[in-house]
Amino acid sequence: MAPAAAAPPEHAGKDQKTSVTVMGTSDMHGYVENWDYFNNAEYDDAAHNDVGLAKISTLVDSVRADRGAESTMLIDAGDTIQGTSLTDYFANTEPITETGEIHPMAAAMNSMDYDAAALGNHEFNYGLDTLRKFESQLDFPLLGANAVDAATDKPAFTPYIIKTVKTKGNKPVKVGVLGLTNPGVAIWDKNNVEGKLKFPGIVEQAQKYVPEMKARGADVVLVSAHSGTSGTSSYGDDLPLENASTQLAESVPGIDAILVGHAHQEIPERFVTNKATGERVLLTEPLNWGMRLSVMDFELTKVRGQWDVTSASSSLLNANTVEPDPVVSALVAEQHQRVIDYVNTPVGNATESMPAEESRYRDTAVMDFVNSVQAGAVDRALDGGPNADLPVLSLVAPFSRTAEIPAGPVTIRDLAGLYVFPNTLFGVEMTGAQVKEYLEYSAKYFTQSAPGAPVDPATLTNANGTPDYNYDMMSGVDYDIDISRPVGERIVNLSFNGAPVDPAQRFAVATNNYRQSGGGNFPHISTAPVLVNQQTEIRQLLIDYVVAQGTVDPADFADNNWRLVRDGVPVFE
Repeated sequence: MAPAAAAPPEHAGKDQKTSVTVMGTSDMHGYVENWDYFNNAEYDDAAHNDVGLAKISTLVDSVRADRGAESTMLIDAGDTIQGTSLTDYFANTEPITETGEIHPMAAAMNSMDYDAAALGNHEFNYGLDTLRKFESQLDFPLLGANAVDAATDKPAFTPYIIKTVKTKGNKPVKVGVLGLTNPGVAIWDKNNVEGKLKFPGIVEQAQKYVPEMKARGADVVLVSAHSGTSGTSSYGDDLPLENASTQLAESVPGIDAILVGHAHQEIPERFVTNKATGERVLLTEPLNWGMRLSVMDFELTKVRGQWDVTSASSSLLNANTVEPDPVVSALVAEQHQRVIDYVNTPVGNATESMPAEESRYRDTAVMDFVNSVQAGAVDRALDGGPNADLPVLSLVAPFSRTAEIPAGPVTIRDLAGLYVFPNTLFGVEMTGAQVKEYLEYSAKYFTQSAPGAPVDPATLTNANGTPDYNYDMMSGVDYDIDISRPVGERIVNLSFNGAPVDPAQRFAVATNNYRQSGGGNFPHISTAPVLVNQQTEIRQLLIDYVVAQGTVDPADFADNNWRLVRDGVPVFE
């Protein structure tokens, strides 16, 4: 590959040039239609983005019509089968592993003629049986060069493809696509993959496979990488780098372009210089859920009898500029409606409205509800065993700022919107000292604020780059978070049953599989003794509670056990 800015050789004639276009999606997370199942309405946000494969399909058709379908490809960078009520339904309520029904994402992607898709980390959320069933329904391969068999170290999925593309003038070009997933799967879905699969580093596996692809004749080498560009990891240094796409471009010679996924960011076009060759590598990332389609254009010139990429560029197309493809919509219409009907089924009643809007900075009844259900489930699981007398604490993060348990009828949709991830319940043993350190780590989420200074909720949280889902609040103990103090010194007045917490006291702590496996890099919890591994989704526990009780009443669980303070003065009354 020549530098992107290089001019073709002077002797190159018109017949020695051609072009290839590769389109890319990523982080679709189960969106086919432009629909928000949690709000029971068309999807909308402040930027008026639209989502879903149906709209992406229209964009794809327009590019194929413009460039010539024979000289285009369509690939994806992962996180396909988790993220909406649609995907939950066909993993849990009517699982494709039992019914054999074609997954709506498979039906839609097959109709759009995808050439390949990389594995995302969320592909593993529902277990390998569901993933393999989905894979079997696809007309194209799932790529995962760094998902290897734990026993043999051999590839557990297809590492790459090389497709011969017939370009204009019937000039064949071989386009190779290498798929790489996120090493974090080993932590985030440990219960599904431990002892079965291993996940070597993204850069290391590319160093192995890119030369092999070149040796097999790939004229254009693309990487579909479920890995962001920031060079950081949410799990520390325990595993290979999480967001490694920049390092991949810099370190591995021979890559022409990288379709980036995982980070849910928008990168129209970015170039990274390879340190070994000095050549520029194109990076692009389409915004998640099908809001954008990446379009990569490659110009090629024959050099000594071989095609060489002489220029590369990319742009993003916006899904809100087109209507949905009626072919895709028709394919999933019945399944889409079935899920809408299901999630709008009332399962109980609430005595009052319980919004989550302020949950990230104030103790709210709706978060107490989740913690109460989790703690109750762990307590029942410990009953009759050697740890039955342990006090049970519980942890929950404010996943959604818009969720609400409404007054009156409560539907499955309301509860699923409250707990948006398919996390399962764990109970682990922690000491009082470890609980304190855990809460200190969580409290880094808040911006430091001097006593008496104005407080703006919009800028109070997400300090140190901490997302909402990596801020945990705990029930079962009482504590203040003094945000006038520096990180690491904020938890004050930590007490249990009215007395200061004994650093040596043992507690059972209810949490989810993501946290227990190390997600968020919280201290102690991933190495804590496991007391309960229930394998039940927490949102199903919420649904079961409402079905059993019939009524959701804050009087049964609300407990203002934590608050933000500055020098002892509450930030919010």
